[in-house]
Amino acid sequence: MTGSLRGLVDRIDTAARVRYRRWPAPVRERVRRVWLSALPIAQCSIAAGVAWAVALHVIGHQRPFFAPVAAVLSLGLSLGQRTRRALELVLGVTLGIIVGDLLISQIGSGAWQIVLVVALAMTVAVTVDGGPLVPMQAASSAVLVATLLPPGGSGGVDRAVDALTGGVIGILIVAVIPTHPVLRARRDAAAVMATMAGVVAAVVHGLRTRDVAEVEQALQRARGTQGAIDMMRADMLGGREISHISPLYWNSRHRLSRLEATADPIDNAVRNLRVLARRARAAIANDEPVRPEIVDVVADLVSVLEVLQNMLLADPGEKPDEADAARALRTIARRAGPHLAAGGELSETVILAQLRSMLVDLLMVAGLKRESAVATLR
Repeated sequence: MTGSLRGLVDRIDTAARVRYRRWPAPVRERVRRVWLSALPIAQCSIAAGVAWAVALHVIGHQRPFFAPVAAVLSLGLSLGQRTRRALELVLGVTLGIIVGDLLISQIGSGAWQIVLVVALAMTVAVTVDGGPLVPMQAASSAVLVATLLPPGGSGGVDRAVDALTGGVIGILIVAVIPTHPVLRARRDAAAVMATMAGVVAAVVHGLRTRDVAEVEQALQRARGTQGAIDMMRADMLGGREISHISPLYWNSRHRLSRLEATADPIDNAVRNLRVLARRARAAIANDEPVRPEIVDVVADLVSVLEVLQNMLLADPGEKPDEADAARALRTIARRAGPHLAAGGELSETVILAQLRSMLVDLLMVAGLKRESAVATLR
């Protein structure tokens, strides 16, 4: 019965994927963004409601405006540095409330009062913290105090407590309803591998057909990966934070550490690929020959990048694993010896050198230490 149910689920999943691939690319991209943001959206929504309820019914504040606002802003849709963001938010809101309450209660509300309150609140915030979030939150909180929520009684203390309540509840929601600390980051890394495979394939085809425009497009695509790499690093950082906050994922720290170790090698591999693509473009533009043996070795990298992509997506115990990827990379390394560029043009030497540098980076992605990876290419 279990097997039948699993088969039914697999068939439904396959049918859904087929339908998804038939949608126009802009629609697929929007659906993907919503899907990836679904859990952070749920976390923000729940945190806002819980923060309001706690501040209203437990703490007893009549208009706990800052509690849900602080909860949402402390979480956001980004997974990185949520704890720090919550602390900065509480600090900024508290400074803005204090400055706003002190000044507005003495000088009243109006245009010039808002100018003065915002300037002073941001100055104090910049003095206390050099980050961008604290001054902005201090300014916005001061504006709210000067306009919509005029000071009175213990309002300043109550609002600071509300902000603290929202920030704390935001972090608690992350602990109770956590995002998987590894899944999103490994998907980011796998996506970079997929992009690299496409770039290498385009460069190889451009070298074989002497199509400088195709190589130029591949180079631009390689240059456009920096945003994806930055997102990968941010999601790794967010995953590290979740693995410390949520007891549900304390056991994922080792696996996350291994994934984090791939960040620099992936970044370096992409940088080497950009240099390789630039040199390939120059070789075609300058009518320099590139021997077919060198192009063939570069072409073999496409399938290996696909292995690395699948390795990053595989669950523990699944294939391909690091050993499979390292074995495929060593096969190329044995073929990519310096003898291929002996007596050749400068472009051939540079392309081969960048390929060998990429192999070192990718061997490190496959789990080797740098010393072992370099020794493989000797």
